Amino acid sequence: MELPPIGLGTAHIGEADDPSQVVATALEEGYRFLDTAERYETEPYVAEGIERSSVPRDEVTIATKVDKYYLRYDDAIAHAEACRDRLGVETIDLLYVHWPREEYEPAETMAAFGELVDRGVADHVGVCNFTVELLEEARSHCDAPVVANQVEMHPLAQQQKLHEYALNEDVWVVAYGPLMCGEVSDVPELQEVARRRDATPAQVSLAWLQSKERVVPIPGVEDSIRYLRENYSSTDVELTDEDIALIEGIDREEIYYGGPLE
Repeated sequence: MELPPIGLGTAHIGEADDPSQVVATALEEGYRFLDTAERYETEPYVAEGIERSSVPRDEVTIATKVDKYYLRYDDAIAHAEACRDRLGVETIDLLYVHWPREEYEPAETMAAFGELVDRGVADHVGVCNFTVELLEEARSHCDAPVVANQVEMHPLAQQQKLHEYALNEDVWVVAYGPLMCGEVSDVPELQEVARRRDATPAQVSLAWLQSKERVVPIPGVEDSIRYLRENYSSTDVELTDEDIALIEGIDREEIYYGGPLE
């Protein structure tokens, strides 16, 4: 599976006046990877946004997640099918286990996800918030390849161990929270690189993630075309080796969303 260099996180678009228009605008701005989840309650907005845009469905990668309370075999099957229906698609491009918590049981859950691929409900299987150890365990129980691990990742949570594993095993790291709950502009190292590159700290954080092989950031927005454009324009920000070294030399860590930090 190949993923675009940047995606749109839709967890908070339900707070917008016109949520589906946020999705449609993102597509018109160039985004081709949309991340949602049944827990976010934004799947219908993603479906409507694609319909409202001029971008063909087959040019868009759609990812969604089965909630942690519905990960027993029969529940996982039923809830994934419901996700597909809400998205209005024949097949979900990338289907995630949202958290390895509550009803998650590796053998049972991952067997269900393999079955969902066999049935054509999903094309690819992913997981979210998994450590290397949990990811290895999940892969051992799934007949379909586990192609992505979505985790909190940004300059204050660099996830070196997870990324190294992903590179070795051909797994994508999908980076949520790349703007650190809006605190990205407070990081001095990012401010310095932003001045050098005539960019914003947010763009620098996103560009740093995109500079890494098999890493895709998915910044979220609520209702601002300006931020949609600013975030997408990070694809044009070129960091030097010196810039990257400065960012990777940051010696403090912070997790904002509760994901694993390895």
